[in-house]
Amino acid sequence: MNKNIFKTLVLSTILGTTLNAPAQQKKPVDLPDKFQPNWESLAQYEAPEWFRNAKFGIWAHWGPQCQPEQGDWYARGMYDEGSGQYNAHVKTYGHPSVAGFKDIIPTWKAEKWDPERLVALYKKVGAQYFFAMGNHHDNFDLWDSKYQKWNSVNMGPKRDILAEWSKAAKKNKLPFGVSIHASHAWTWYETAQRADRSGPLKGVPYDGKLSKEQGKGKWWEGYDPQELYRQNHPLSKGSEDVKSLWAQWDWHNGASKPTPEYIDNFYQRTIDMVDSYQPDLLYFDDTTLPLWPISTVGLDIAAHFYNSNAKKNKGKVDAVLFGKILSEQQKECLVWDVERGVPDQVQEKAWQTCTCLGSWHYSKADYENNNYKSAKKVVHMLIDIVSKNGNLLLNVPIKGDGSIDEKEEKILHEIGDWIQVNKEGIFDTRPWKTYGEGPSTEEQKPLNAAGFNEDKENNYTARDIRFVKKVDAIYAHVLAWPKDGKIMIKSFGKKNNTSDPVTVKTVSLLGHPKKLVFKQDDEALSVTLPSDKPNQISLVLKIN
Repeated sequence: MNKNIFKTLVLSTILGTTLNAPAQQKKPVDLPDKFQPNWESLAQYEAPEWFRNAKFGIWAHWGPQCQPEQGDWYARGMYDEGSGQYNAHVKTYGHPSVAGFKDIIPTWKAEKWDPERLVALYKKVGAQYFFAMGNHHDNFDLWDSKYQKWNSVNMGPKRDILAEWSKAAKKNKLPFGVSIHASHAWTWYETAQRADRSGPLKGVPYDGKLSKEQGKGKWWEGYDPQELYRQNHPLSKGSEDVKSLWAQWDWHNGASKPTPEYIDNFYQRTIDMVDSYQPDLLYFDDTTLPLWPISTVGLDIAAHFYNSNAKKNKGKVDAVLFGKILSEQQKECLVWDVERGVPDQVQEKAWQTCTCLGSWHYSKADYENNNYKSAKKVVHMLIDIVSKNGNLLLNVPIKGDGSIDEKEEKILHEIGDWIQVNKEGIFDTRPWKTYGEGPSTEEQKPLNAAGFNEDKENNYTARDIRFVKKVDAIYAHVLAWPKDGKIMIKSFGKKNNTSDPVTVKTVSLLGHPKKLVFKQDDEALSVTLPSDKPNQISLVLKIN
């Protein structure tokens, strides 16, 4: 029996779940000895220096759900009667009992997608690594998948999306990451089991439980909708509430438990992707690891990912694997990812924020209503994150046709202009003895579950300063230009440095050619700024 299936059956017995045994499947690669699939062994992991130096990555969170241009979680929300996505779907594609999400897929052609142009743009604006989505909760694989027939080579664009993204990343010499989200399709698609509660099609089931046999004469003939939707199972407790899934993300609180066959299929698909495309970074949109704690396949994938990367790099692990809502023990094994949020203190180990210019999947409403984050907002997040020992992964939403809109491109160029001038105060830096000072450091901004506190930040003032260091300098990021042209940095006051004194020799402003006039006394370091501003976002003082 496959080792993963055995572990799953053991855990399911412990958890009191009843699971049906799948057919036997052979594990693709034997695990080397360095990392074994348990927390104690995975604790040998250390985040590589290249990742700690990189600081900024860009993500293409792109797939068939971007085609309708209706924002996040479309393949779930379109089955929620009366919702905006449901109404838009009925208007554009038809009723979900006839035209379900599966019928969106052939309309997704990616006709304007130019991966080499996009990745070159991302590198130009400062990205040090690039991420592509491998699949989302919609369970559709964006590569030539051996274990999922519903994939982008067989239908839709009929292109190997990951292969083309990977080629573009390598051409631009950027580390390549892949995000995998499909472990949750089991519960996420439960809305597809519904039917309208009112109207002319009241009680007519949506297409979530269709069978392969029902496809005769249709475009999807020969494909089994259950390999996509995975809905031949009882509903989770409270599934009539579309928001119930949030409380069940870790497979507790009445979540329907997947079968071992489902779990093993997820494992095989993910290992196939890792072996075929050898990503440098791997992101899971899961609490801790995929299907944890009802299965240990996430541990198996983690060990395989590290071991295969070490094998490729002559024993050195240069890979990065992300997990959310991690315990302190688990942070020894994985890099902590914080979604749309930032912790309020410096973290001992490398970590990452993932966020987005707008919605994760492309939203026409975000474009029309100017809902994108400004370049200033992104740069301020980047500075705050880097001061706390983290990296920023920024998703730039892509239209279904594979292009980004002109507003997004303008924001990217503005970010790039700032980075070009101030990059020495971002890349290759490490936290200083304090991450910052000012009003924004005095407010408590607790994380909510996986993160989700980025909107709690107030407008920064000239008193809000963030620090990073290199061997020969400390960089003070001043987040607003002072009206009087004077900066007061209390952290450099002599009486505040008695245990680790800092004597300032020179102060310069990145982007400005001359040294600045300054005074260091007991209270603060006072700096007089030039009249001309290098940029309109924030300024960086280099302190020797």
